[in-house]
Amino acid sequence: MAQYLEVKAIMVKAIRMSRTGGPEVMEYVDVEVGDPGPGEVRIRHVACGLNFIDVYFRSGLYPQPLPGGLGQEAAGVIEAVGAGVQYVKVGDRVSYATRPNGAYSEARVMPAAFLVKLPDSISFDTAAAMTLQGLTVQYLFRRTFPLRGGETILFHAAAGGVGLIASQWARALGVTMIGTVSSDEKAALAKAAGCAHVINYKTENFVERVREITGGKGVPVVYDSIGKDTFIGSLDSLAPLGTMVSFGNASGAVPPFSLNELASRGSLTITRPSLPSYIASRADLDAAAADLFQMVDSKKVTIEINQRYALKDVAQAHIDLESRKTTGSTILIP
Repeated sequence: MAQYLEVKAIMVKAIRMSRTGGPEVMEYVDVEVGDPGPGEVRIRHVACGLNFIDVYFRSGLYPQPLPGGLGQEAAGVIEAVGAGVQYVKVGDRVSYATRPNGAYSEARVMPAAFLVKLPDSISFDTAAAMTLQGLTVQYLFRRTFPLRGGETILFHAAAGGVGLIASQWARALGVTMIGTVSSDEKAALAKAAGCAHVINYKTENFVERVREITGGKGVPVVYDSIGKDTFIGSLDSLAPLGTMVSFGNASGAVPPFSLNELASRGSLTITRPSLPSYIASRADLDAAAADLFQMVDSKKVTIEINQRYALKDVAQAHIDLESRKTTGSTILIP
């Protein structure tokens, strides 16, 4: 049975944009949020996640209808549910990491299909900091290129939110992770998280270092969220028959390239995965979330929230993210 609050509409603060561009296009405004329709819920956010994919939508690299909201990750409490919603009820603690955009808000109405129920052991802040990034590492390591233990891998941006989770997860799996970073401070963070070898790409040639570490063989897989700046180097770091996993564009989109680039390096494979494809069904989402929660509950993975910003200060958060000043996870507090 659908459950509703007596108030049919509420006014909340939210980030909206009517055009794409720099951080200045994000506006902190009042918006009206009504009751959920069939298959929808209204969720009151306690914390919102900040992710590089938000920058892609803000800049226009990824298109979306405008005017519109921004943000794909948040954690909070269900305030109302619409007809046909059975998985969650009013009062449930939940998180999500999915489209449609609009997580940068105090509350919102959204589809209920991809909400994750939070165990009591996971705080709202932790959930907002790890749902997208943690589920990303889960699918990268478990499904895109399944790691069995004993492999040596290359993972770019090892001190970011995804990278620090990956460093710990790799160590737990018995995988030797080579990580790249942009500073000595970030190198120390990645090393402490479990990254076996850390390369400062500002002062070292990461391709040469990977070959040195692997005795000239290269690695069987590269996980690359940087894009344009690291793409060719990532291919050059692979062993024959290796797999290039390109899952982000922090430095810009990968330019067009010839498939001969793959053949000439030893019949490489390339894939461009994204989280929505891996959590498209309830069963897949539940399994992935359970795996992530188990890793966190077991203390094999600790979520590092190294930056907190008020929602109204989101422009500064984006500036710091794009300038590579942030480490670990960042959350926005409505």
